[in-house]
Amino acid sequence: MSINHTFKATVNWAINEGGSTQNPRTFSRNLNVAIANKTMPLQMSAAKAFRGDDTLYNPEDLLLSALASCHMMSYLYVCAQEEIEVLSYIDDAEGDLVVESSGSGSFKMVRLKPIVTIKNANQKRLALDLHEKANSLCFIANSCNFPISHDAIIRVF
Repeated sequence: MSINHTFKATVNWAINEGGSTQNPRTFSRNLNVAIANKTMPLQMSAAKAFRGDDTLYNPEDLLLSALASCHMMSYLYVCAQEEIEVLSYIDDAEGDLVVESSGSGSFKMVRLKPIVTIKNANQKRLALDLHEKANSLCFIANSCNFPISHDAIIRVF
């Protein structure tokens, strides 16, 4: 039995006074995204490489953070199923975006690099292996068309 869930977001952008979209080098890429039932909108822009404001979140940042955080939540879920007590989880994820001469582009690879601290040394091997199971459950990973590697480190406290 499948269950459908709908998520909603509203993107809001307007040209700056006196601006024009006729020249792709000059118009603002800054926008706001309001997500249904959330109190604060996201202030976003394009990535700096695409003439955006580097101090704001960009779609590429959000894709990478969505993938890394979804993997973490899936991982914590499978660890709980196996009664592994996770004490901390840090992931310095990286993604490679390739832009073609046509202007189109796509992510070609994402590397998740979680450093997980667990309580029980006897569960270290299982804790490492569970990253594969977490990836198979991760909603965002299951929606991606590029490889995702897991270069995990398990530590014991």
